[in-house]
Amino acid sequence: MKVLVAVDSFKGSISSIEASKAISEGIQESYPDAEIIALPLADGGEGTVEALLQATGGMKIETKVKGPLSIEKTAIYGILDDGKTAVIEVAEACGLTFVSPEQRNPLLATTYGVGELIADAIGKGCREFVIGLGGSATNDGGIGMLQALGFRFLDGSGNEVELGGQALKKITGIDGSGVLPELMECHFRIACDVNNVLYGPTGAAHIFGPQKGATPEMVEELDEGLRNFAQIVLEQLGIDLQSIAGAGAAGGLGAAFSGFLHSEMESGIDLIMDITNMEQKMQGADIAVTGEGKLDDQTAMGKAPLGVARLAAVHGIPVVALAGAVSPDVWGLNKLGMTSCFSIVNSPMTLEEAMDPEVAFNNLKRTAAQLFRLIQRVAVPAEKLQN
Repeated sequence: MKVLVAVDSFKGSISSIEASKAISEGIQESYPDAEIIALPLADGGEGTVEALLQATGGMKIETKVKGPLSIEKTAIYGILDDGKTAVIEVAEACGLTFVSPEQRNPLLATTYGVGELIADAIGKGCREFVIGLGGSATNDGGIGMLQALGFRFLDGSGNEVELGGQALKKITGIDGSGVLPELMECHFRIACDVNNVLYGPTGAAHIFGPQKGATPEMVEELDEGLRNFAQIVLEQLGIDLQSIAGAGAAGGLGAAFSGFLHSEMESGIDLIMDITNMEQKMQGADIAVTGEGKLDDQTAMGKAPLGVARLAAVHGIPVVALAGAVSPDVWGLNKLGMTSCFSIVNSPMTLEEAMDPEVAFNNLKRTAAQLFRLIQRVAVPAEKLQN
């Protein structure tokens, strides 16, 4: 029996690594000698560094950076075992979770720390980068990141603008003379699953600004700033940021990466599956097990478990998904390639109880064990079981 276990984290509960371990232990109760290929999953957001380091090897790096409100914090990124590929989650440097609700203000929040992480990795010899967008507290168009890498954004008096989204509307010029020369040698792959433009009704400020603390007045000011930034970039560099799908991701970081660092925007799960070489590793598998905290219409929009199901379907491998909660409209997931979906919650309990890491681990293990007992019974002829 060969089983591919590729599970995303159960956010707020257990990591993809712990979830994979629980499922693997459950499988081994029925199949002690099973060949289990465990590939922790992520879609470019939280858990991406951990998942890729677990799957490919490498090391975690800790360094000090400016946090979203310019207060120094410790941030973590990964360097894969090739020694030249850095994996960075932008939320580690400028994440919304690091700002209390009453302090959230995208006019002040900066992506400067993201640039510091990139510069640190460059200093350690990295020239390939995997960047997970998402979860930022910022709406600065990525200028903070670019400032940390040596770009200067100037106001009408020729002075460098301050940090944060408040600076965007003041930009009248761009100076790239002090940019890190090694950037020319770097290649960036960006995990991004949104296609919002930079400004306008479907842009960064209007769609994502409110959840980052922006009032209606702030949203208008930020949108005006992003529009000005894009116009200056178009006039001086000949780059049309507004035409880039995903430019509005992470408060405009998508625009900075694509326009200034010539990055490739990719589906998060597709990028992760490519780096972990999942297609090759699933060859010959009898079944694949995937899952996440909740299977619902967001899963159907292309989240990690669906990516696993689609890839497995190409090779005729059945896929079982395990989750804390499963949407009543599970048939939609079945039609998209998920063979079957099961909730691991086995008795009435509160959400807090279900999300307790120990409870979630045991429920995953128990469900996997019961599922593979059934598979074993179906797979083994009745007369052999009686002997």
